[in-house]
Amino acid sequence: MNMNTETVANSKELDEKKMKKIDFKMVTFTLAGKDYGIDIMKVREIHKAEKFTFVPNSSPFVRGVYNMRGDIISVIDLRVFFNLPVEKNEKRYENMIILRLEDNTIGVLVDTIEKVIGIDSSRKQPPHPLFGDINIKYIESIVENDDSLYIILEAEKIFSSETITESRTPEKAIPAASAVEEIVFDANAIRTEDNSKALNIGFIEETLPTYAGFYPTALNRDWVIDRFDSWEKQRGSDNTQLDNKEDADAYLRGFNSPFTGELWGDEYISALTSMLPEKSGNVFVWNPGCSRGYESYSIAAVLKSKNPEILLKIQGNDNDLINISSAPGLMIEKGRVPSFYDSFLVSSEKGTQFNEVIKDSLIFEYHDLNNDTSLPPLDFVVCRDTLSYMNEAVQLKVLEKIYESMKPGGLLMLGINEKPSNGSNWELIENNGLKLYKKK
Repeated sequence: MNMNTETVANSKELDEKKMKKIDFKMVTFTLAGKDYGIDIMKVREIHKAEKFTFVPNSSPFVRGVYNMRGDIISVIDLRVFFNLPVEKNEKRYENMIILRLEDNTIGVLVDTIEKVIGIDSSRKQPPHPLFGDINIKYIESIVENDDSLYIILEAEKIFSSETITESRTPEKAIPAASAVEEIVFDANAIRTEDNSKALNIGFIEETLPTYAGFYPTALNRDWVIDRFDSWEKQRGSDNTQLDNKEDADAYLRGFNSPFTGELWGDEYISALTSMLPEKSGNVFVWNPGCSRGYESYSIAAVLKSKNPEILLKIQGNDNDLINISSAPGLMIEKGRVPSFYDSFLVSSEKGTQFNEVIKDSLIFEYHDLNNDTSLPPLDFVVCRDTLSYMNEAVQLKVLEKIYESMKPGGLLMLGINEKPSNGSNWELIENNGLKLYKKK
């Protein structure tokens, strides 16, 4: 190796080592098309919110005050503060970063909130007096990362005591109830002091609905949080954000319950059978999100095997018209299903199907859970992994509908990684990892 080649190689190695050293993390966002960052240690959480309470005689950049879960905080529009253009859209939720500065908590409005970025602080450069659209006294430094130039703001200088004082709530001001769509949650909910982790999970929660139609809520949040640890190990601490549908699908891998899209297996059936009560007379089951019907047929076989004399009716619903139309004629590859089902199968020239005892117990209908439905008194509801793909309002509405329609002592089965948001209404029953919720 000649001297020039060796010098280049050494320089490249030093650059790589320098890139791997991360001692500063920032939350990045945009203002008027430019990229900005702020020290992650100053950031408490992020929100999408609307309906701020106006404060009379305040500065133009003070949007008002905001009721954040009972805490009244001042809200400042950074775009107005820096004399930057603000896009007007009355129906749009505002992107808000919640900052904790000494004893003060302040909300700041920005155009878009991007992600958490880690850098080597030695790469920071002082701003040029002519750099940027904002006063240089508010800029801590600038840094280039992945072909983007970030302006790192000095939060303490922007939110001086004078600024904060101007945005305080008058003693007689009464904040209006705030209509809030909380995209992420308080860092305390993660049971960790790692602010970076809290915000990274928050960004993931914000993008999962966009890329995968999956809504993180109390129904599934424990799993979303627990999943982050393995995701971070897999991707690296600086590459945890979801940039597309493929990333979102990868993050959700492992969320779905066992035997999704197929007949349930022997161990699953055995665990469930031991948890079911002895029944007689009429038994009504609701199975929303039944897809092609495998789940509904599995439920029917389990219940009929446990209690052969019951008069069973299972209502399977789905909003996929093709799937729900094909469910009544479901064909089975007999040699590829557990032997448990053998007594319920019949063969014909067309192939193997479930017998009339099972078929007569099933009703398949098109239904969208966003719309109301009429239900008889329910003994059992199986709704695995379906509600997580609906927004929180629909989740709560359906769970409330289930509870109202459920007979005393009725059972609810959710996905293996879900739990009812209205948990106080239910008693948990668990066996071999399988969970049922009994109406109190």
